[in-house]
Amino acid sequence: MSATSIATASQVRGGTAAHTTRTQEEIVTSRGARIALAVGRIFIGWTFLWPFLDKTFGLGFSTPAERAWINGGSPAQGYLGGVEGPFAGFLQLFANPFGDWLFMIGLFGIGIAMITGAGVRLAAVTGTILMAMMYLAAIPMIAGGTNPIIDSHCLEAALLIIAAVTLSGDTWGVGRLWGRIIGRHTWLR
Repeated sequence: MSATSIATASQVRGGTAAHTTRTQEEIVTSRGARIALAVGRIFIGWTFLWPFLDKTFGLGFSTPAERAWINGGSPAQGYLGGVEGPFAGFLQLFANPFGDWLFMIGLFGIGIAMITGAGVRLAAVTGTILMAMMYLAAIPMIAGGTNPIIDSHCLEAALLIIAAVTLSGDTWGVGRLWGRIIGRHTWLR
């Protein structure tokens, strides 16, 4: 990874000409910023893990017990069953048991990766793809809503990407340890 030369704020204010060489991962150094990024990462992780738990066990929040996955419910098929619009045909490819497994594994994996801080980059990519597909299933301009262009799927994808590019898993997570385990395979970070 290439090093980036930047001056710290105290060096700039103090008028010194010295520059500190830092790697790309070290650019976000403010303790407050690191904590805010970690909190955002954990929140978005829980946003993915919770539906996995509710859909698996039918906890009654958005999935009643009789429609739980362990009771024979179909999480992806239930969501995709009523999709209308220009992408309905494409999305129907996932309205089957394979789509259920893919959806549930995705929710679980993305949630665990974000909460623990390990595999945040990979989770951000897969989560953004999932959010894009869910956006296409309910395009705000077609499905209605308060904003015809941006909805919560866009915001969730943005938070996933922010967590990944700032390596927020290093704060309140196992990101540094994970980085040592994976070594040069930084795409798994």
